[in-house]
Amino acid sequence: MNPGCTLIAVLKGKPEKHDELLAILRGFVKPTRAEAGCAEYHLHISDTDPNMFYFYENWRSRKDLDEHLETPDLKSFFARRMDLLEKEIEMHSMTMDSAYDR
Repeated sequence: MNPGCTLIAVLKGKPEKHDELLAILRGFVKPTRAEAGCAEYHLHISDTDPNMFYFYENWRSRKDLDEHLETPDLKSFFARRMDLLEKEIEMHSMTMDSAYDR
């Protein structure tokens, strides 16, 4: 059965905030993976730009993703995101078409 919702989030960090931002983003991984509706949650760093971060996420449903986005840690991050980022977060929501064989 395929996850009901996939999200790719793209974040462009301010170079002078790299270490702080990376620590925050890494801190999201373990608790997010423990959420009931999370199928996969992966943080990536660009090979060509160390200030480009990508989250690849698969969720059981859109409702599960929406609940994740309302967690206190994420709400706190979103409130101060522009202190750490050069531009607004790009969030791409999609539906997986290929078979999910986990």
